[in-house]
Amino acid sequence: MPGIACFERASPALKEILLKLHRSEKPMELDHHLHEFGSVEYHIQSSASDQYKTYLSISTPLLSHGGQLPYELPRSSIELVKGLCSDAVEIVEPAREGYQLTLKLDFAKIPHGKDSVKIITQISTVQAVILSSQLKELLRNVSSQDASQGKYKPIKLVYHPREPFFVIKQPAKITTVFPMRFKENTDVIIATAFFQELMDVGSSEAWTKAPHCTWSPIPPPELRGELLEDLSTNGGFVTFDISSRHIEGKRLDKTVWSLLNFNAFVKYHVKVLHKGNLKDEQNVKKVKGVRCMRKLFSFSRPKMITGGGNLANKLKRIRSRVKIRWLSRFRRRWLSISKFSSVRGYKKLD
Repeated sequence: MPGIACFERASPALKEILLKLHRSEKPMELDHHLHEFGSVEYHIQSSASDQYKTYLSISTPLLSHGGQLPYELPRSSIELVKGLCSDAVEIVEPAREGYQLTLKLDFAKIPHGKDSVKIITQISTVQAVILSSQLKELLRNVSSQDASQGKYKPIKLVYHPREPFFVIKQPAKITTVFPMRFKENTDVIIATAFFQELMDVGSSEAWTKAPHCTWSPIPPPELRGELLEDLSTNGGFVTFDISSRHIEGKRLDKTVWSLLNFNAFVKYHVKVLHKGNLKDEQNVKKVKGVRCMRKLFSFSRPKMITGGGNLANKLKRIRSRVKIRWLSRFRRRWLSISKFSSVRGYKKLD
């Protein structure tokens, strides 16, 4: 399970290495492979004979418009990468063998001090730029002809092979649907409570400007006719309705990145809650807010969730211990994943 770093645009590990190279008083010999999330790889190379030139190669899964996952970067993604820091970054063509992109970084053109942190942080967002650019391109190029005739054909998008999601472009909104799958029954229960709370908070008057969110144990009407394998879930379907105001100007970047990370975001926090519950078994009486979770978990006894007495006992313990306090912020920031406060008693996820 990826850590909270997967929700940050800039790779923390890559940023740390590049800052170390930039700040080094002596040339450093480095040939380092960095793996993130099991599927992203960075190769950082620097030579002691030239302290200012560093080569950064990236291999990353790409977003697919259904079908087989592509390997080569779209030209539009490459152009956006060039804009990261044009003075200090040069694209090497062809890329190093085994990688989709190789960048030559000229540290001599990166000033020291606070500006260096800002520039290197920007360079460290290269994987996020590549991934986000694809979804932006797909959204821009979706034909509106069918939508104008009342035909809303879902676009199946795949980043992780087992976690496809769907985008349906309509005249007044874009609907995104996430089929949710979990390995453990307890995860299903916690996630169900999370989605119910998300809808409850979202329906309040204070959050009318946030995208409308719904959850259902069955596929929404928009997905009729899709492959059964894509609609077979144990966690139901989460739907967001995104209007034009959510993709205007700088909001487009935020919305796109949030959509791409929604599945991982939910699963990460479900794991946090689950592990925390097990650790807090001795502190049941100290936790406040039980009434809140009683209301939430009263929703979580549907026939779709089974598991006998053991699961029921787990559910009772969860109801006594967990209070999800961060969902209002989730709505307010439209899935903004940085500076997110977690449940009581756990480390703040910055």
